[in-house]
Amino acid sequence: MTKRETYEARAEQFLLPLLAEHQFELVDVEYVKEAGSWYLRAYIDKEGGITVDDCEVISRSFSDWLDKEDFIEDSYILEVSSPGLGRPLKKDKDFERSLGEQVEIRLFKPRNRQKEFTGVLKAYDKDTVTIELEDGSGEQFARAELALIRLAFDF
Repeated sequence: MTKRETYEARAEQFLLPLLAEHQFELVDVEYVKEAGSWYLRAYIDKEGGITVDDCEVISRSFSDWLDKEDFIEDSYILEVSSPGLGRPLKKDKDFERSLGEQVEIRLFKPRNRQKEFTGVLKAYDKDTVTIELEDGSGEQFARAELALIRLAFDF
């Protein structure tokens, strides 16, 4: 396991029971470097949406635990937030919750000179994702092809 994966897994182990206690869901934990700084991010959600106060409650407990455990070697910025509308679908529970919903897919490499697809999520498994296009036809993608899949939203 890489350092990044180890940090994320350990943070997730702490967060899961804490979030369950507050009836929140852990959407994702990521440890990433952006613009020269490391970030430890926890994305949380709940029915009806997350508030700033919800994030603050989790952030305080999470920060205290991180200070006590002190297992991350680098200096980093801690962020606890809602995943937002454009969050990618990553875990099976994200796909399950999104069945029947309109999704946007972006591929790493074009398929028939097209890299972006929009359609209704019809099925998924550990290797593939199937959507129904606007014309009623189905399109199946290998998960390894997907640069991004997220809920589509109209403004």
